[in-house]
Amino acid sequence: MSNTPVQTDITRLLSILAATGKKYDTEKITRAFRYASELHDGQMRASGEPYISHPIAVAEIVAGLELDTDSICAALLHDTVEDCAERTSLKDLEKLFGKDVAMLVDGLTKIVILQVEDKEEADIENLRKMLLAMSRDIRVIFIKLCDRLHNMRTLDAKPDEKRRLTALETMHVYAPLAHRLGIQRIKQELESLSLQYLDPIGFAEIQKYIEEKYGQNLNFIEKIRAQVDAKMTENHIHFTLEGRIKSVYSIYKKMYTQNKSFDEIYDFYALRIIVDTELECYTALGLIHEMFNSVPGRFKDYISTPKPNMYRSLHTTVIGRDGIPFEVQIRTWEMHHIAEYGIAAHWKYKSGATSKEEMDRKLEWIAGLIEAEDNTRDPDEFLSALKTDILHDEVYVFTPKGDVISLPNGANVIDFAYAVHSAIGNKMIGGKINGMIVPIDRTLQNGEIVEILTSASSKGPSRDWLNIVKTSGARSKIRGWFKKEQRTDNIILGRSTVDAELRKMRRNVTDAQREEIVGAIIERLGYNSNEDFYNAIGYGGLAVSKFINRLSEECDRVVRPEVEEPARDMTPEQVQVVRKPRNMRYDGGIVVDGEHGCMVKFAKCCNPLPGDSIIGFVTKGFGISIHKTDCPNVLAGRAQPENADRWKEAHWELPSGGNDSGVYEALLQIYIEDRIGILAEITAVLAEMRVSILQINAVSRGEEGSIINLKIGCKNTDHYNSIVSRLRSLSGVQRIARGFA
Repeated sequence: MSNTPVQTDITRLLSILAATGKKYDTEKITRAFRYASELHDGQMRASGEPYISHPIAVAEIVAGLELDTDSICAALLHDTVEDCAERTSLKDLEKLFGKDVAMLVDGLTKIVILQVEDKEEADIENLRKMLLAMSRDIRVIFIKLCDRLHNMRTLDAKPDEKRRLTALETMHVYAPLAHRLGIQRIKQELESLSLQYLDPIGFAEIQKYIEEKYGQNLNFIEKIRAQVDAKMTENHIHFTLEGRIKSVYSIYKKMYTQNKSFDEIYDFYALRIIVDTELECYTALGLIHEMFNSVPGRFKDYISTPKPNMYRSLHTTVIGRDGIPFEVQIRTWEMHHIAEYGIAAHWKYKSGATSKEEMDRKLEWIAGLIEAEDNTRDPDEFLSALKTDILHDEVYVFTPKGDVISLPNGANVIDFAYAVHSAIGNKMIGGKINGMIVPIDRTLQNGEIVEILTSASSKGPSRDWLNIVKTSGARSKIRGWFKKEQRTDNIILGRSTVDAELRKMRRNVTDAQREEIVGAIIERLGYNSNEDFYNAIGYGGLAVSKFINRLSEECDRVVRPEVEEPARDMTPEQVQVVRKPRNMRYDGGIVVDGEHGCMVKFAKCCNPLPGDSIIGFVTKGFGISIHKTDCPNVLAGRAQPENADRWKEAHWELPSGGNDSGVYEALLQIYIEDRIGILAEITAVLAEMRVSILQINAVSRGEEGSIINLKIGCKNTDHYNSIVSRLRSLSGVQRIARGFA
């Protein structure tokens, strides 16, 4: 945590700006401070400090990145519109401080009024808004990261639950964004602060390991620095040396995600050599390898092949004369500043004449995410795309011409084709890896050379590819093709999908009634016509789950019920006949052989969920046991003639809208690799999804790993599939089966 004194004036901020040697409009910055101070007057933080101390602290961090005057002003004003809406507005800020400052503040302001069902969806919408603003002006995310960093530094003042939720969001979203933007200083501090709240015991243990190990080799870094210093000086290289110990989070990640012991962390110690030219980087590398024995397979050249976040450096691991391994990083001063500040270093090294095309090229991944956002209205899919395309580790592969293509880990040949160009993906008929023909869903590995086979006679992508690709960019481009080229087919498919949902509601709907129902829905969803709505369903831009409730509501409004209310002059016997039709829909329960209200229980052998095809079995004294139709006990039991009359047709009777508010037991077998931390990751995912864990145990499979048996609370098959999808994305999860063995 930071022990920096609380600032309620901008004296220190102005000193930081002066130390950069850059020209700042201090009069404008001072006006922004005074305006923010006036608006926040009387407001206090949870810690009891004056609220203005927060925007000042954020502005000081922004100043450390050497951003421009408007960025400093926006940092000072970033909470004014949200927290003081009755006293100021974006129009006021634009009038007082200019269009750019108002635009930056707008990008940082949360969406206060949202038509969303829960806070999680609101959080996704706010993140989407921020990234959209980020695509227009990258300074938005720089200021947001500085804002989040100061909030993490002062998180102690928040309640325990709020601390954990904020730390989780920081670790999953903001630290990876800082990494993708190359701002290592902020990324590392965000990770370290988050870990202290997410796993305080693990954090303390690794801190203790570090102190013990560093205590055993107290002078190691100093000795190595002296040896390298002498060698570099002898060879007339102008250089700067920095020594460091690996951060707590970096060690934690290697130990718990790569299942390594503390003694297997070879880069615990590191030496950084900063030189003047790229040529001197390679000269210094040769001298290091001359002085020390290198560890095979531990050399990486990020100068010739930079990372997507522009990081460039030489990395090598060598063995010191005391037998202790350490890492050496070699880079120029410009590379060093880019490594520390990432894309923000643009403001330090590039003039205002830097072309828009250059910046756009560096931020293509944001544009890809926004393009995907344009093709779907699903916030869940947006978050999934964010985590896949931006927050996952990368895999680097090559085109036949030697160009490097970076993709998220787990991407396949189809993803590669669309990453090269939309036209190549649309005309693809096959692919080669290292000269060998492979399936188009083959997962790519680092360093492979990938060639896409195309044909002018190709009829375009398959709809099945939407379920195969891993990147939102590829999925968006495939949808875009169907949206443009297959509109007629999409409309037919979309209309038939709506008809199928209406049939599930057991209503006889005329074409005119269906169009009236859809017409009411598209007003809420923002489509221009019924055809656009059907088209979106057909090409995959709109999931049924996103409009099923509204479809049911409009169906109830437009379509006359099959059973009318009885007339007041009917006899009691006539009323009974009208009110008790066969297969009548009720809010909840199961219909067995056409009858509602039967005493049922769910079979433990298969634990059916709403959405599963089911069948009932009349037990002796315990009502009707409900099984999945593909349950092994059902298949065996129905083969016995003596029990044929005990099997009864059954189906779920969900409330109007197709959703059941009940929670059912679901059983999962998760086959995993044995590594420390995987169980914690599984339970963390379930906690994040608000899934109740009813029972958990593990069974060893020897060298093959283990099986984790989970009993969870689940709403239906769609909910189950989303849970399984999230769990499968975890490293070390081999496969997931439904039900215990």
